[in-house]
This record gives sequence, structure tokens and C-alpha cells, in this order.
Amino acid sequence: MSLIEYAANGVVYSSIIVLGSIGLSLIYSIAGFANFAHGDTMTVGAYATLVAFGAIGGFGVSVLGLPMGFFIALLVGLTVAAAVAIVTEKLVYEPLDIGSIGLLITSIGVAFVYRALIQMGFGADSIRYDVGHVQPIEALMPYGIRMTSHDVAIVVSGAILVTGLHVLLQHTDLGRKMRAMADNPDLARASGIRTYRVKLWAWIIGAGLAGAGGVFLGLFNQLMPRMGFNVLLVIFAAVILGGIGSVYGAMLGGFLIGMVVQLTPILSDVGIPIGIEYANAVAFLIMVAVLLVRPTGIAGETIQGEGI
Repeated sequence: MSLIEYAANGVVYSSIIVLGSIGLSLIYSIAGFANFAHGDTMTVGAYATLVAFGAIGGFGVSVLGLPMGFFIALLVGLTVAAAVAIVTEKLVYEPLDIGSIGLLITSIGVAFVYRALIQMGFGADSIRYDVGHVQPIEALMPYGIRMTSHDVAIVVSGAILVTGLHVLLQHTDLGRKMRAMADNPDLARASGIRTYRVKLWAWIIGAGLAGAGGVFLGLFNQLMPRMGFNVLLVIFAAVILGGIGSVYGAMLGGFLIGMVVQLTPILSDVGIPIGIEYANAVAFLIMVAVLLVRPTGIAGETIQGEGI
């Protein structure tokens, strides 16, 4: 593969990591703990979309090379991921009177439960969405770019979701309340903001974005019960690199980490025997190198990572 092909794959993969990173960072900013079940929330969204798409069908209309029914199933997957997150918050996290470390440990157990239930329902084997196989876009072939319409759909859909989140955070009343709560929860509460509702919205939006990332990850590779867990550390690396608690930092960190992971095989072309299996390790080394220079991350303003 050429450098351009690796870069093209990097853009697609980065679109997925960005969605997962934003959701994780948003939940951390509002809920106040690192949710280790976030990766498995991505898996929940992916499998919910699989079931919905099987029930809905394609409708015979294609958008960006994907059946219209797939996008409808995607909305179902987002909704299911958000609903599962809300139920977990109400039944598990909210009743616990423990600090952020205790909630973090609890979320690890929640992740195991999610994964076990998915494996019980769908088995441990990998599966693909029944959206057909497509050839690389011919118009891009002369430039050395092998991207399919499915890849373009992932990038375009990711860009739409990120833009929508930006508009929500910067130009809506809910977004202003979320930013205020992320900066100072006590002051936000004293100012009359119903922080409990804001927290629920953070779970809905964060889990919804995670579900979308899971769907696109399944479309990019394949579905399996461990798919979300397998990219969780990459997502954490992206969030830490961008600045813990910064949504815009998570966007930048997700893009950079995603590109590094996909560009790693180029090292073998220049005489460094490192293949794609070492991509995550290379990404973490770069994250550590950046943090040595800027401990708060690229967009981090404080050690605690306060603020969106």
C-alpha cells in the first residue's frame, strides 16, 4: 500500500475514534469519572443496529453506497446505546455513594456484563452487516486512493455528528448548561441549572456517539463482542492526548491517534520492522512523548481537565 492509501484508511479510522473519544470525554466532564464501559457501549450500538437492520431491510434505496434502511437502523442503534447507558446510570451508578475511583471500578464490571450479554445473544464469532461488498471508487483510483463508498459514508456521517455536537455545545441553551456544569458543577447548581437533567443528557449524547462509533467500526471491520473493548485503550489514549475533559481536544486527539495507528505500517517501508500489530503501542509512545512536553494534553487547561 502507498502512503496515500494508508492516509485514506487513517481518515476513515480516525472518524470512528473521534466519535468514541468525544463521547468518553463528554461523560467524563459531566459525570465526573472515566467510564470503562464506554467501549462496550459502542458494541451495544453496533449489535442493536445489526438487529434493527435485519428487521427493517434496505428499502431498495441507496445513500453513499449504503441502503437507506441501514441509516434508519443506525438511529435505532444510537437510541438503544443511549437507553442502555441511562438505565445503567439509574440502576447502577446513581445509587452508589462512592467517589470517581469507585465508579471507574464499577464501570469495568458493567463492561463485562455488557460483553457477556452480547456474547450470549450473538455468540463469539465475528459477523458483518449485510450491506453488500463494494469496489473502490474509480474516480479516486488514479490518485492512489482505494476508498469505497462505505468509507466515504463513515467519514461524512462522522463529520455530520461532530458538527451537530459543535452546534449544540456552542449555540444552544443545553450546550451552555453543559459547559457551565463541566467548568464548575457547584456554581452551575447554585445558578439554578438542573444539573441532574444535564447529566442525563450527557449520558444520552455520549452513549449515542459511542453507539455510532461502534456501528461504523463494525462497518469498517466486522462485528464481534470484543470490538469495543479492543479500541477502548486507543480511545483513552486519544482523550488523554487531547486533554482530559476537553471535547474539542478529544476530537483532535482522536484524529491524531487514528492516523498514527493506520500509518504505523509505513515504518516497515523505511527499514523499521514494525507492523500494524504494533500500531497501538506506537500511538501510546507518541501520547507519552506529547504529555512529557504538555502534561495537560494538547487542549487541556488544567490537570483535572475541567471544561468542555
